[in-house]
Amino acid sequence: MKPAVFFDRDGVLIEERNYLHRVEDVVFLPGVAAALKRLQDAGLKLFIVSNQSGVGRGYFTLADVERVNEHLRRELARAGVYFEKIYIAPEAPDQPSRGRKPAPQFLFDARDEFNLNLAESFMVGDKLIDLECGWNAGVKKSILVRTGYGAKLERDSAEPLKLAVIVDDLTGAADWILSSGGGE
Repeated sequence: MKPAVFFDRDGVLIEERNYLHRVEDVVFLPGVAAALKRLQDAGLKLFIVSNQSGVGRGYFTLADVERVNEHLRRELARAGVYFEKIYIAPEAPDQPSRGRKPAPQFLFDARDEFNLNLAESFMVGDKLIDLECGWNAGVKKSILVRTGYGAKLERDSAEPLKLAVIVDDLTGAADWILSSGGGE
């Protein structure tokens, strides 16, 4: 069984833009490719788990989301970074959803499909629902990055974050994971 790192997309890997759905609006956060490569080189499998409620709200299509994700994959592949799979929950918050975070279903799906050890895996995000998704799945640690909505969450909601590790950005998350013995 392999360890993995699950990432929220917007605000963690790329700049948070309300309902991002155009490739030309994608801006990678500083250090993302290098941080992901370090984690991958340490033997961790990489996944994205993203709520994309703009689809369910009718703001854009699933095809728009797929174009953005393919762009993200292509750009990161240039640095030798590969995601095993990208899981998308396209439903709006008021719609029934199998995988919408904080539900842990996509992490369970990844565990079963890729033979992962969730107890040795990590969830990295900028919202409480990201952290809760990891906790609900039984990951080793949920990590809050201060990019995206993370700094505001840290200021406004300290109490629910007591179980989380809080770092500045994805580089800090990679540093923490690797220094805690994450990887093979």
